[in-house]
Amino acid sequence: MRLRRAKQSSIPADQPLFHTDHPRPRTRREFIAQSMTAGLATVLGPSIFGLFAQPEIARAALSPDLQALKNGCGLSVQGAGKIPFICFDLAGGANIAGSNVLVGGPGGQLDFLSPNGYSKLGVPGNMLPSTANPNNTNPSQFGSDFINAELGLAFHSDSAFLRGILERTALMTRAGINGAVIPARSENDTGNNPHNPMYGIQRTGAEGSLLGLIGSRNSDSGGNSMSPAMLLDPSLRPTKVDRPSDVTGLVDVGDLVGLLDQSDAVAVMESIQRISDMKLNRVDTGISTDEVIKDLVRCGYVKSADLADRFGNPATLNPALDPQIVGANGIFTQDEFDRDGEFRKTASVMKLVINGFAGAGTITMGGFDYHTGDRSTGEVRDLRAGRCMGACLEYAARVGVPLMLYVFSDGSVASNGRIDDSENGRGKGEWTGDNSSTAASFFLVYNPAGRPVPLGGSPDMQLRRQQIGYMRPDASVETASSPTANNVNLLVDTILLNYMALHGEQSQFSNLFSLNSLGGSSIVDQLTVFEPIVNGTIS
Repeated sequence: MRLRRAKQSSIPADQPLFHTDHPRPRTRREFIAQSMTAGLATVLGPSIFGLFAQPEIARAALSPDLQALKNGCGLSVQGAGKIPFICFDLAGGANIAGSNVLVGGPGGQLDFLSPNGYSKLGVPGNMLPSTANPNNTNPSQFGSDFINAELGLAFHSDSAFLRGILERTALMTRAGINGAVIPARSENDTGNNPHNPMYGIQRTGAEGSLLGLIGSRNSDSGGNSMSPAMLLDPSLRPTKVDRPSDVTGLVDVGDLVGLLDQSDAVAVMESIQRISDMKLNRVDTGISTDEVIKDLVRCGYVKSADLADRFGNPATLNPALDPQIVGANGIFTQDEFDRDGEFRKTASVMKLVINGFAGAGTITMGGFDYHTGDRSTGEVRDLRAGRCMGACLEYAARVGVPLMLYVFSDGSVASNGRIDDSENGRGKGEWTGDNSSTAASFFLVYNPAGRPVPLGGSPDMQLRRQQIGYMRPDASVETASSPTANNVNLLVDTILLNYMALHGEQSQFSNLFSLNSLGGSSIVDQLTVFEPIVNGTIS
């Protein structure tokens, strides 16, 4: 007989969480985990004059006589050509395994755990993934109504993450998605887990036209969790951007664009460059580095014209003015966008990354330390996180580029089996405490050309590829099941390996990350999930 709790109201998604078994929060990290402050969106980059990853976004072309100068001035149009990468850092110890993404034993996601194991993961006996739902006449491809594989990766059919993703994605978008789950322990309620892979992603060549990386906090990693020390590059530390106005503020095209229309402003700047160039050719500065100085002057004018050409239209950068993001046909309604800061933050980050203005980004969401003695609080927060994940995937589909989306949290939670029958509790197990042994991470990959294909010679082998490591029947991570299972640094290495493999570059992994400890080539092969979807550049 299941223990049940009377219907109760959940804690709103933005309301702080107070735990009697936690000390009073003192650090910014603890405030974010308990939703006492928001995770801010930030951008960072070495220069605003980078490589332009999306040439079709430019509003006009510079005159032919200036195009040749662009490459020499660091303004080549093609860009780095890497797959956009966004990770969600769910601060506080969110549930990922079982109630959201299915995690199983050595046989993969569908090698089911024990009923007691699922109960610890918040899944009650009448919702086990191995059973059929008598109220559903449309069973899944696996013969169970409590499994949903619309995204390639198997989720529990009532996963809040999944419901949020499905709400924001079109059917055609889902057909291009696949993913993998990684059962891996990490410590609870601490930013000392080196989860964040941003610097490694940048090292593989991910770069944007304005920024290198984006993050959601003013920290060395740009997120709540740390970056591995071996990857840290202090020169790439983030700068805050937490609203659309901050995104548009990344570029100042000057007053001329306001006085003239965009094309006329570009023409004036081009003319200034030509006049300046004629004068430079007639004089000798008398300095030993005469040509270097002249090149700097020439490039200064070319860069000004190029900025006006690319970004003179405010809609180029502003997510609030992008009809694919906000509005009647947008991913968010105007009312949602105006009311919810997490949606505005997500829109700002995905606008920059997916359009190639930034190479990669972290979105930190706070308030996931939700072991509040009910289920509804966590469900509401997971649902909003899923909506933000879905928004990123759908926007990538609308822009027409691939995307790798990585989701992690510092630790996890567990249930004692008591049921929350409130509307938002949905008849599932209450979260009653932290539990690092139930932790997991997962990633999703969107490919406009079609669903990414797992490696493996048979459908069964391909399914097994989509789970790296496994859990014991009691829903605790088997620490001997993979190199990543008890080492967060190696979890990051595994994500970097799979990112490179999507470009067909996995053979370069050991050279690029020579300090990794994943093991020999046979282990590296086992940790690689998908066949390549691009060949080093996005066409």
